[in-house]
Amino acid sequence: MKHNNLLSISDFNGEEILSLIHNAIELKKTVWTETLKHKSLAILFEKQSARTRVSFDLAMNQLGGHAIYLSQAEVGLGTRESVPDVARVLDRYVDAIAARTYSHRTIEILAEYSGVPVINALSDYEHPCQALADLQTIYEKKGILRGITLAYIGDGNNIANSLALASALTGMNFRIASPEGYSLTQDIRSKTDKFTADSGSIMMHTTSPEEAVTGADVVYTDVWASMGQENEAEERRKIFADYQVNGKLMALAKEDAIFMHDLPAHRGEEVTDEVIESVQSVVFDQAENRLHAQKALLVKLLDSN
Repeated sequence: MKHNNLLSISDFNGEEILSLIHNAIELKKTVWTETLKHKSLAILFEKQSARTRVSFDLAMNQLGGHAIYLSQAEVGLGTRESVPDVARVLDRYVDAIAARTYSHRTIEILAEYSGVPVINALSDYEHPCQALADLQTIYEKKGILRGITLAYIGDGNNIANSLALASALTGMNFRIASPEGYSLTQDIRSKTDKFTADSGSIMMHTTSPEEAVTGADVVYTDVWASMGQENEAEERRKIFADYQVNGKLMALAKEDAIFMHDLPAHRGEEVTDEVIESVQSVVFDQAENRLHAQKALLVKLLDSN
C-alpha cells in the first residue's frame, strides 16, 4: 500500500484486494478477537451515515480496540478548525482516522498532515470501503472474481469509480451504462485502462442498460442523486428515468445473476421492489460485509503499527 493509507481502492493491487477478502471471510467466522487491543480509531464524519459509522465502530470493538465518533458539528472540519490542524491533533491521540467527507481533497489533506493511517470512508471521488465489501460479497456468492462480469447501471459516481478500479485490478469485467455526460470521467477511464493491461479485465462504457446487463453475473445500481446533489434530484429523475433496474432488465442477466445496491435505496426510482426484494438480491449481505471487510482493512493497517 501507499503510505499506509487507504484513499483510493487503487492503493491496493489485485493480490492485496484478494488477500483482504480472504481475511474478511475468516474474521467473519471468528467475530471477537483482541488483535487491535489498545488501538483507537477516530471516525471523523462531515456526511451522515448509518452503515459506515456502525460498521467501523463495531469493527474496532470486535477487534478489541476503541472507536471515537466525531461529527462535523463537534469538529467543524475546515470551518472551526483547519483540516491540517485537525489531522495533526488527532494523530497525537489515535492510531488511525476514518474520514467521510464531501470533498476528496479533504481526505488527501488529512493524509498529508497525519502521522497515522487515514481511511477514505467516502468522498465525492471514491468509496473504497464499499468496494471491498462488494467484492467480498461477489466472491462469497460466485467463488471467484476473475472473469465475473459486473454491470453497473446509473450515475458514474464515487461508487462506480471504486467498482471500476477494483474490477480492473482483480480481473473482473466491468460494464457501465449511464446517460451521456454522466459516465466515468476520463481520469478514472485512464486508470482502469492501465490496470486492465495487466489483469485482462474488459471495460464497457455504454448508454444502453440492456447492452450492459445482457449476460452479466452481477447487476449493480445506486441512487441517481447522491448526498450533496439534492438540488439536482428532480432533473436527474428525468435524465435517469430509463435506467431503472426492474424485473424486465434483470431478466437479461444470467439466470443466477445477483443484484447489488450499496444502500440507502430509493425504491421506485433506480430499483423496483420486485428486484430489491427478490431472491437475487444480496443488498443486506453487502451491508453486513461492510463490517467484515473493514475489520480486515483495520487489521492490515494497524496490526503492525
